[in-house]
Amino acid sequence: MKTLLYSAIAIFLCSAFASAQSKPNDAIARQLRAFNTESAITLTHDNASNMSKVMAVSGNFSDSEAKAADIRAMNFAVGFLYPGQSLDKSPDPILLTFWILAKQNRFGNGHALVVQLDGQTLDLGDSRYVARPRDSMEYLNFNLSRDVLARISAGSNVKFTLGGASFTFSADQLKIISDLLRLSDPAYNK
Repeated sequence: MKTLLYSAIAIFLCSAFASAQSKPNDAIARQLRAFNTESAITLTHDNASNMSKVMAVSGNFSDSEAKAADIRAMNFAVGFLYPGQSLDKSPDPILLTFWILAKQNRFGNGHALVVQLDGQTLDLGDSRYVARPRDSMEYLNFNLSRDVLARISAGSNVKFTLGGASFTFSADQLKIISDLLRLSDPAYNK
């Protein structure tokens, strides 16, 4: 009988703690304003599906890197979805998508991501690849763990290769990833 009582109390306390860690969309919106990311990160809610989305869109990588890769421009979006209007747990993995504008498909035959981070090499594998030749666009989608994204955003000189082309994350791009990770933590309420 005592075991049943202790189990019931433990379940009650766990559920109370879990609900205390929930972060409503209005709290996320307040944090977005405080980050001052100049609208790089957005929060939307779709009433029809009752899903919320937090998405960050970066500025372009350098023109010289784009030219060397034989593309017009490249940026990325990073984000996640969650049901309802309250974030109850940190999403893991998080979607990172590179958006590539090119005259012709550049990454169709090679789209692996390898990150050089503080002397370490992280081979993050192949993307889920989508090409839209009519729009001159390619999309390289990666599901990355929070840990990997946190390591990337904490780096000071983060370089990577994507399909054999070399790029460097700017300080602003790293800040966007860091801000998104903080937003996606229900316990972070500053």
